[in-house]
Amino acid sequence: MKKQLLGIVLIALFIGGCAQQQTAGSTASAEKTVRTKPLKPRAKIILEKALKNENAHLRSSAIEVTVDTDQKDMLGHITRLTTDPVVPVRFNATVALGDMQYFSCEKIVRKSLNDPDVNVRIAAAYSLVKLNQPQFIEQLRAAAKNPDQTVRAHAALLQGKLGRADNIELLYEVLQASDSTDKVRLQAVESIARLGDERMYRSKLWALLISKFHDDRAMGIRGMGALDTTESRNAIISMLDDDVQEVRLVAAEQLARLGDKRGEERVYEYF
Repeated sequence: MKKQLLGIVLIALFIGGCAQQQTAGSTASAEKTVRTKPLKPRAKIILEKALKNENAHLRSSAIEVTVDTDQKDMLGHITRLTTDPVVPVRFNATVALGDMQYFSCEKIVRKSLNDPDVNVRIAAAYSLVKLNQPQFIEQLRAAAKNPDQTVRAHAALLQGKLGRADNIELLYEVLQASDSTDKVRLQAVESIARLGDERMYRSKLWALLISKFHDDRAMGIRGMGALDTTESRNAIISMLDDDVQEVRLVAAEQLARLGDKRGEERVYEYF
């Protein structure tokens, strides 16, 4: 089901941009689009069910898909999930309200500032910054030095998502901190790449792409997508032939985010 949700992201991204990107001579591309287009209604049904699924991991993943594919009609589900009993679900739902620029939900986000879990509180701070409340940025920056490694990783993630280059120095501090775990360092690398620091290409991301562990390769692909240079795109394209299907789908997803449909066939193969 997790892989299926990833496929949904890809379908929505590919179909959404087809009409604008297609040229008169792109017959092969048109044929692929015809094959994948009927899957979109099915994808939306699966997504809505996942948002209500009893499995917390599926609810959390579905929130990310909702944001990635800009499903504004799912707002009711997202706001409901800000009070979910499971912390990662509340975290993702709170972040989603900021990412989707739901200014009408500011009161809901502010309630999450009082959540019993610090991860959700920094998610609320992030979303309020996204909703034009910059005074909450310091709360988010302070979390990057929190001794709790999950909080630190989430803070690194959110710093990257804010898109502010003045956060690069802080993220390098997180990356180089002696007490940062591998999980935190990997997230710092991805966020630094997202902020456009090309030093990450050879020093960190390339090593992840050639790792024997498929989770590392997937992380490297996401980092390359965040970096978005000609070199990083070419590196992602090379991963469309990875031995592991999930890695191939991650590569297709990242290319789709960059407006490149060369991974569409991988999505069709999965379904």
